[in-house]
Amino acid sequence: MAKWMIASKKADFGQIAEKYHITPVLARILRNRDLISEQEMERFLYGTRKDLHNPRMMKDMETAAGIVGQKIRQQKKIRIIGDYDVDGICSSYILYKGIKALGGEADVVIPHRMKDGYGLNDHLIEHAFQDGVDTVLTCDNGIAAAPQIKRAKEMGMTVVVTDHHEVPYEEREGQRSYLLPPADAVVDPKQPGCGYPFKQICGAVVAGKLVQVLWEERNGCEDFFEQELYEEICIFEALATVCDVMELWDENRILVKEGLRLMGRTSNLGMKALLMVNGIEEKALSPYHAGFIIGPCMNASGRLDTARRALELFCCEDWKEAVTIAGDLKSLNDSRKLMTEQGVSDAIRQVEEEHLEGDRVLVLYLPDCHESLAGIIAGRIREKYGKPAFVLTKGEEGIKGSGRSIENYSMYEEMSACKELFTKYGGHKMAAGLSLADEVSVRKFRKMLNDNCKLTKEDFEQVVHIDVAMPLRYADKNFIEELSVLEPFGIGNPRPVFARKDISLLSGRKLGKKRNVGKYKISEEAGSCYEMIYFGDLEKFDRFLLERYGQDMFGRLYEGGLAEGAMTISMAYYPELNYFAGRESVQIVMQDYC
Repeated sequence: MAKWMIASKKADFGQIAEKYHITPVLARILRNRDLISEQEMERFLYGTRKDLHNPRMMKDMETAAGIVGQKIRQQKKIRIIGDYDVDGICSSYILYKGIKALGGEADVVIPHRMKDGYGLNDHLIEHAFQDGVDTVLTCDNGIAAAPQIKRAKEMGMTVVVTDHHEVPYEEREGQRSYLLPPADAVVDPKQPGCGYPFKQICGAVVAGKLVQVLWEERNGCEDFFEQELYEEICIFEALATVCDVMELWDENRILVKEGLRLMGRTSNLGMKALLMVNGIEEKALSPYHAGFIIGPCMNASGRLDTARRALELFCCEDWKEAVTIAGDLKSLNDSRKLMTEQGVSDAIRQVEEEHLEGDRVLVLYLPDCHESLAGIIAGRIREKYGKPAFVLTKGEEGIKGSGRSIENYSMYEEMSACKELFTKYGGHKMAAGLSLADEVSVRKFRKMLNDNCKLTKEDFEQVVHIDVAMPLRYADKNFIEELSVLEPFGIGNPRPVFARKDISLLSGRKLGKKRNVGKYKISEEAGSCYEMIYFGDLEKFDRFLLERYGQDMFGRLYEGGLAEGAMTISMAYYPELNYFAGRESVQIVMQDYC
């Protein structure tokens, strides 16, 4: 069972509630988000585009804008080189749109996942030179491409890097020496000496900041935030921020809130078509729609086809063409889902058949799996077993794979301890990619990771963070509507979770094609009834009830009904408004139980 931890941070909740015209419960939630000063609370609740940080605080930003601005004025050929994931596609589009709006000459190259791999490589530089490119402008990559950038400089090209990834380093005798690429300008908030106050922005936001400075340099006192160009850029910044799993904090929160609102009324034909083919064009868009519907369609193009197809979608000026491409991307994503499900099943079977459940780090080899799906499958395996997971596949040149981690395991650092095994590797704390020479190396990799692993039993313990222990009767429509001021929810700003003991289960039924969703009638005291739904592991919940209450009581729960107090649980939950058949009602969503 998970460990429940109820937040107990102190503050004058009554005073906060009075000042911001909110309930004391909401005031407590704000304090649980580590908001202390009035300025922090004001910005969290009511922040707007005017509260975004000044991009000129970023190291080399003005230098980069000066170089690119001059190249635009001189009509020099600029090549934008991005990446094949959502952040890379959005970054590329933002720079392309911005440079074109300012009258510049630019094209875009996005590496092919299978043929090129991630980021800059030698032949991309060679092609740029052969095509007469004057300036290479990277986005969402480049910080780790020192050899390729050195080569571009030797060939006479100008190079400007915009990125958001960690700067590579060498460590000797406890001292780190950072390895910046020899570009004409490097814009990356994570580089040493950068004074930008919020480092956790994605590549698309860095690209958008550059366009902002270019616009301001060209147009003087005109307000960039009032331009249509900003509004379109904000949509793609928001999408990339969610899909690159950035924390929804500080200016990320403002950008995502604003961008999702603007996305619903976008004039970009490609985005409108993508919303339409997924049936969400008239919905109030949330991070869920960005991260689990729109983003995967874009990612599928980079995984199973070419990410350039997604870029072409957003550049479309013909509605029929936009709908055709959007439909193709949705079909690709549907295929990706089926392939992913098969890969997850194969991975689980391997864990069970090879008795790997005892490993603290799971290393799975699926030779027939499409290599572009390894990261998605690794993430699903991590979620199922609560352990760091690597999924390796047989590539065209040896073994390739991806890993996804848990909070207490730094994937990049642990891989660095056995780097002699890899032909190539990289990543950060929570995710990584690697290449191995052969299958023998797979076994060595699994053994070394587990032999070196320092994770303890406590590190694997699931923790449910409770904001407030609160009776269900407080969770009425007004309270749910008040909670909406905390949106958008996501990484860094989770949906508030509440807890209540002695909840009676009165009746239940199973929903869905796979009957894997539980719907229950519950009560917390005499005469009070609520609808509760559970989207978690229903088989596990059923086993819990069977073991505690026996077959007879369990059967009556689903087949007839129980008296109040006969079957009780403690529940972590959040409330939401449910709309069905034109009727609005409060629904309790169970997050955990004991």
